[in-house]
Amino acid sequence: MEEQDRITITICGDGGCGKSSITLRLVRSEWTSDYDPTIEDSYSVTRTIDGHPYYLMLTDTAGQEEYRGLWAASNLQSDAFLLVYDITSPNSLDALDYFMDMIAMETENRLDNGKVPPVKMVAGNKCDLQGARMIGAKDGLEWARSRGCGFMETSARDMVNIEETFALLVRRVVDARAAAHRGGSAAAAPNSSYPQTPRLPPAQGEKGAQMRGGEEGGEVKKGFWARLKCW
Repeated sequence: MEEQDRITITICGDGGCGKSSITLRLVRSEWTSDYDPTIEDSYSVTRTIDGHPYYLMLTDTAGQEEYRGLWAASNLQSDAFLLVYDITSPNSLDALDYFMDMIAMETENRLDNGKVPPVKMVAGNKCDLQGARMIGAKDGLEWARSRGCGFMETSARDMVNIEETFALLVRRVVDARAAAHRGGSAAAAPNSSYPQTPRLPPAQGEKGAQMRGGEEGGEVKKGFWARLKCW
């Protein structure tokens, strides 16, 4: 494929939050409940987004604190970052600050050198475990917005918003590259010309806020959370 059709994505987050499960769901349509700590794995997959084929190069990185020092400089060169937390573990959301700090420094460096800044997206994983939820969907969305990230809630087990998450990452990378080429702001922002992630029907018998695919900015309308299952 042409260089502009190649997109590199680094998946990061705390250990056990489901980074590998999300990655393998996309690449192999597999899911397993076994937990095997990742040091670093690389995958590639082709996806057609909005009628155009893209070659995605994915890096599934270490989440355990003792392995974070192994983050290679090449990981920070990615076009996009997917920051994953576990909705049943508040500590996993706090752990994202470590990765956000490194990505922020990389973003500043790219902007100083006239390069396209990376796209950032947060995924609240394990949204199938509603009974064990400890991080509200609205809280996750606000955390992501405050740091300039897109937002989704996902479930690798139930295949919720896996394809949609990576499709949105691709669209935002394409937008950021196009903005840089036009000489405008290179920061990735939602493009209204792209269709948003389709809404999912509300889960039966569930109450409160549950989410689908989020965007930075935009108005949250009354009753919005109640109408959605996962972002």
